[in-house]
Amino acid sequence: MPRSKRQKLVSLTKVSKKTKEHKGAQIAELQENAEKWRYCWLFEVGNMRNAHLKTVRKLWRGSARLYFGRGALMAKALGTTPEEEHRPGLAPLARQIKGQVGLLFTDTEPQEVIEWFKDFHQPDFARSGNRASRTVILPAGPVMQHHSDPPEPFPHNEEPQLRKLGLTTVMRKGVPTLENPHKLCEQGKVLTAEQAQLLKLIGEKMVEFRVGLRVRWDSTTGEVEEVTDPGVKLDVDVDADADGEDAELGAEDDENEAISE
Repeated sequence: MPRSKRQKLVSLTKVSKKTKEHKGAQIAELQENAEKWRYCWLFEVGNMRNAHLKTVRKLWRGSARLYFGRGALMAKALGTTPEEEHRPGLAPLARQIKGQVGLLFTDTEPQEVIEWFKDFHQPDFARSGNRASRTVILPAGPVMQHHSDPPEPFPHNEEPQLRKLGLTTVMRKGVPTLENPHKLCEQGKVLTAEQAQLLKLIGEKMVEFRVGLRVRWDSTTGEVEEVTDPGVKLDVDVDADADGEDAELGAEDDENEAISE
């Protein structure tokens, strides 16, 4: 008897849950760093990308410790009430741990930290759900990709994909070509998945990965001070990533430096 096509073997990957002991170890590690370093900064991330956050970690390695992961666990480690706070003054900071935020422990002087994060920003490709930072109009003629210098036209075998993403192209001498200008996106409007993919294909980077500093706790005084410098405040939509990708950097990614679920 022929075997039914519906009878397929499906392999399910089993992911073990984090145990109480594992979470307890993470909390203990975070509390140890609260005792080791003078300052604790609460930061938020705009246009989160794992690769860029790892770059921040690498550049601060040896002079700071960075945590980015499950907020509830970080808040519990620091303590959200005066009775529960691990060290005096941490509760006001812990109560602000919401959304895509992390902690940076360091002895580096505050002004130096602020100036460093003012200068650090990494351009990247937009995703579905981001807003277009500028209007992009593709001119009539060969569809160009700007990854190379100078830009070069798309190869003929990519024309079906360009058409699938919304471009009305024709083949001219083996090159995907637009007969009329095409408005790919408009400034301020939310990007669709197709628009985001086209922008990536042509090499247009629309967003910037940035780290915004929110508040700073000083262990010597126990005071929490809000960061008012506009150069490190994120006053835009902090994270418009609709797919949630890269929202959390797992502990296994970087020597257990992140707290994860």
